[in-house]
Amino acid sequence: MGRPQRGQSLSVTIDDLAFGGEGVGRVDGYVIFVRGGIPGDRLQVRLDQARARFGRASIEAILTPSLHRVEAPCPYFGRCGGCRLQHIDYAAQLTFKSKQVVDALERLGGLPPIEVRPILAAPETYGYRNKMEFTVARERQGRISSQDAADDPQFEPKDEDVRRGLSKNLTVGLHEAGRYDRVLAVDRCLLQSERMNALLDEARRFFVERGLTAYEQDSGEGLLRFLMLREGRRTDEAMVNVVTSSPAVSELEPLAGRLAARVKETASVVMNVNPKKASVAVGVEEHLLGGRDHIRESVGGLSFQVSANSFFQTNTAQAERLFAIVLEAAALTGDETVFDLYAGTGAISLLLAARSRWVYGVEVAQAAVDDAARNAAANGIANCTFLAGEVRFVLPQLIAQGVAAQVVVADPPRAGFHPKALSALAHLAPARIIYVSCNPATLARDLGDLARAGYRVEWVQPVDMFPHTPHIEAVARLERTRT
Repeated sequence: MGRPQRGQSLSVTIDDLAFGGEGVGRVDGYVIFVRGGIPGDRLQVRLDQARARFGRASIEAILTPSLHRVEAPCPYFGRCGGCRLQHIDYAAQLTFKSKQVVDALERLGGLPPIEVRPILAAPETYGYRNKMEFTVARERQGRISSQDAADDPQFEPKDEDVRRGLSKNLTVGLHEAGRYDRVLAVDRCLLQSERMNALLDEARRFFVERGLTAYEQDSGEGLLRFLMLREGRRTDEAMVNVVTSSPAVSELEPLAGRLAARVKETASVVMNVNPKKASVAVGVEEHLLGGRDHIRESVGGLSFQVSANSFFQTNTAQAERLFAIVLEAAALTGDETVFDLYAGTGAISLLLAARSRWVYGVEVAQAAVDDAARNAAANGIANCTFLAGEVRFVLPQLIAQGVAAQVVVADPPRAGFHPKALSALAHLAPARIIYVSCNPATLARDLGDLARAGYRVEWVQPVDMFPHTPHIEAVARLERTRT
């Protein structure tokens, strides 16, 4: 039999789960990735893409369901690009994620066998996110009451539609699966709290009732770009950040009162202005619409100020457990100088500071560095220095200044270490490295490079920070074996 062709209908058994959550099956040795496929499924699929070495297919029928298949509770599942694993029971999700960490270390790292500890399950599998970012878009077939209305070019929302937040021209939601150019209207997201869902609903109603326009990438016209929600899970404080294309303070100022009336815990309402084409929810200027310019969160017994544009771990409960693993792995005696690379708002830095002589936190985002400095002062911590800049530049500067560190903690982005940053880290040669990763592939790559630079990977601890998504967090402990 020749190679399968695009458009062909095939029967395939799924035997693995790929990075990103697609099921993997084979037909006469030809690899097929199937969105929504689960190991153990026998499926009838349609081949949508046929390349030389692999194809991608969509499910036509589930012939025999996997024992791990469950009914996804979210009405948007399959259309929304967010939770790709809701149809897999949680125990199986954990098993698959652990396997992916092990596979990455073995295949990509070129490492000898490593102890991979049992994955830490999340205590909450829904409602766990303390931050969500929704896109505001002009969507003709978005939030209207029937398909007939969607097909009617003359449709205009009625009063009751406006009261319910329905509009032909305004969608507040999440990107569709595989379609970054399309936004799926979302009334309620199961990954955030009901408090955040209430803020989502009230902000959408305000946008529609005021006749505010959605920004359009092609023309550069329109006002609203993103709606970002945050909350302190330990403090109950909530933040709403509206990202706009221009500083429309007078148009949005009444929103603060509306939100506070609906959700009394609303502590911060800000507007960030991003006039650039780049589709990012970070502004070049910020305007305070109501309350403070930050919310507070408590983690590990410390208090943190979190502003709109600063990084903070998205799952508070699991972050506390992850930080505890980092502290255990660092094994500090109180005499060490520690570098915290990619430090965010300083959460790990400040926890390390209580157990070390001095901590240098390096973070590229100035807003996060400012937050970190405020967090240190608020907690009475004086043995931290926070530096703004890219690690690949700041780390060599510290080395050139003669600053040495015995322990390094690093929590890089998904791309992992920049080669120059990793080279500088190897040159620094700390006795111990604690690597916090959100991407098993780049973790394996970087651990392989560090092993070749004289480090032994003692263990890797996976942590499930994001149930129902393919994302995997892991902590690795490395010891220097040669000088």
